[in-house]
Amino acid sequence: MNRREALSSVALLLGGTLIGSEMFLSGCTNENKKIGTAGLDFSPEDISFLDEVGDTIIPATDTPGAKDAKIGEFMHTIVRDCYNKTDQDIFIAGMGKLNEASKSMNGKYFLESSPEERKNLLIALDKEQKDYTASKKATDPHHYFRMIKELTIWGYFTSEPGATKALRYVAVPGRYEGCIPYKKGDKAWAT
Repeated sequence: MNRREALSSVALLLGGTLIGSEMFLSGCTNENKKIGTAGLDFSPEDISFLDEVGDTIIPATDTPGAKDAKIGEFMHTIVRDCYNKTDQDIFIAGMGKLNEASKSMNGKYFLESSPEERKNLLIALDKEQKDYTASKKATDPHHYFRMIKELTIWGYFTSEPGATKALRYVAVPGRYEGCIPYKKGDKAWAT
């Protein structure tokens, strides 16, 4: 599977196109996108915050969670290296908005909230972003929570723990077998 096919699969999983997908397809090297990387370094606290948000989206169960995949570092790299300046600004402001939404809904910031409060907050934000996305015009800015959720899913399922523990993975596949039995409950293939 090449990068375009992988991106298309993730986009279908998310029910639409990925934000900044043209940058992912070009390997984050498109000079015409005005990538604004100057001073875009997240603090260790920011990365820890994103790890916790990601781990609320994909928690550890019998498989590793998003925090185990170091999702905060992944988000930082993609936002810094691949997002255009407008989307970078939306993402960074969105981190603050998510924290403020937690304060408004739960009376405390995200990291101070219980796992159940975090989950309920992210469910509400996901509903908000779906409603926004359904009615937005092509020129409207992206919703910050959609960016966070997309990066969490993409980063997790392309990480070593996500690809090898949550999905079935064969590092070097053998011969092509066009018809392999699938039993309900089997993991999807990562390769």
